[in-house]
Amino acid sequence: MKGYNLQMDKANRKGQVALGTPFGGIPNRLQLAGGWIDQPFMSRLNPRPPGAMVVVQIEPSFRPMDRSGLATGTRVVANVLWNGKLPKRRRDELVRELYEAENKGKTRPSGSQDMIGLIYPGVNRLDYDHASNGGVFPTHIESLTSARHARWLEKVLHLLPIEPRPHGYNPLGAKQLEPRWVARLGRSGMDCFDAIRNMDADALGASLNQTMLCWEKLLPHVIAHPLIKIDLKAILRIYQRRFPGAMFSGCGGGYLIVVSETYVPGALHVNIRTEDRVRT
Repeated sequence: MKGYNLQMDKANRKGQVALGTPFGGIPNRLQLAGGWIDQPFMSRLNPRPPGAMVVVQIEPSFRPMDRSGLATGTRVVANVLWNGKLPKRRRDELVRELYEAENKGKTRPSGSQDMIGLIYPGVNRLDYDHASNGGVFPTHIESLTSARHARWLEKVLHLLPIEPRPHGYNPLGAKQLEPRWVARLGRSGMDCFDAIRNMDADALGASLNQTMLCWEKLLPHVIAHPLIKIDLKAILRIYQRRFPGAMFSGCGGGYLIVVSETYVPGALHVNIRTEDRVRT
């Protein structure tokens, strides 16, 4: 265990494990609508389970900002655990192995969507029901791995760097966990996946907007907190008014994910991984 901790310290200092590309071989993860439904404290209050969220596996073609909701911490653990590449084993087994490694000794464990997004290619809808697995792992994963859907989604998703979440920030300082809003959160993930399947940008944007509304109602500190010095709400509203939809990549800021079939100034684009690739 001591050797593992030393490796972890080294990996955290480097941030990435070089493996064939400057940013390593393990993919990154982008969450879309429905985030937080993967946490048992949230799913147990859902009156209409299962609730869903959507994660997208993206190529490591850029180095994301740390503390920005792109599972960079989980990726560091995966790099150390598996020497920079995903093992050729059952994906559900890898998810559980990575979940245990990431959350060992944590009082506030990371949700399993972080691990699933790094391991399952394509666009994935994760269905969570607290009655199954205690809400820790999804009861079902529905995947879209066609190149057609991936290329469309790449065109309509635009990422604007905003700011990493502050050091010392806790998004769970205020909770207003009303079951009706939990149900709406879980529904937004279902709507998001359907929108991507139908390649409907307006519906996709609406699902992201709905998620942000649910976050504001359920966990107000996700978007407004004394340690957050920029007005995230104002930024969000500007882009939601101008484009079909927008949401932040994680709590406390990170990137603003904008849905648009037209140009968004200053935005980055992602490349979606639709099949497993082993890099050497």
